[in-house]
Amino acid sequence: MSDDEKNTETPISRRRALRVIGTIPVVGALGFAQQQQSQGQQQPKQTHEGPAQPATSTRQPPPSQPRRAFFTRPEQRTLRVLADDIIPRDERSGSASEAGVVEFIDFNLSVEETATDTRTAWRGGLRWLDTESRKRFNVPYASAKPEQRHQILDDISGAASSVGAQLRPGAAFFARARDMIAAGFFSSAIGWRDLQYIGNTFVPQWNGCPDAALQKLGVSYDLMNQRTRSNG
Repeated sequence: MSDDEKNTETPISRRRALRVIGTIPVVGALGFAQQQQSQGQQQPKQTHEGPAQPATSTRQPPPSQPRRAFFTRPEQRTLRVLADDIIPRDERSGSASEAGVVEFIDFNLSVEETATDTRTAWRGGLRWLDTESRKRFNVPYASAKPEQRHQILDDISGAASSVGAQLRPGAAFFARARDMIAAGFFSSAIGWRDLQYIGNTFVPQWNGCPDAALQKLGVSYDLMNQRTRSNG
């Protein structure tokens, strides 16, 4: 083997190899830039900031309307009127619909865990209200006057066993609806403010139960102390 052939097989140092490898992306980038410039495309200006700048406006977008998941639009309208007939707005708090009760019930009926019988009972109950209102006043429940709607509710607000056979389905539905509407209302922000619930608030000094409450319950601390001593 000649000396020239030996020189061509001389190993390249690691530093030189890394240097050569490191220049490959640079050469490729330069070639791409030259190609872009030759095609008349302007390169984006490089800055120390990111390409997408944050929005300067701090205005919040309007809240989106909740989507119906279970009820149809007519059913939702009937339920909204029924909910406000059961818990109307007053000087103390807003109404059931303002507390989000309709959306609360709609969500609960849309989840997989809800039994089919429960969904059927709600649809059937709302339809029963509309049918009964049409029989009496020739209009669906939501279109009836307040005194007309209250007349129907007064007739079905008792226990199902205490009303006539024709009104029993309505009474059964009303009991279910009243419980669900109350649950949704009193678990909302409007509801717990109406209850004047203060939550887990630190009480620096406990002075005991107020006398008025003790008298209403018919108990006293003396009686409780006597029971404690006798049991001890």
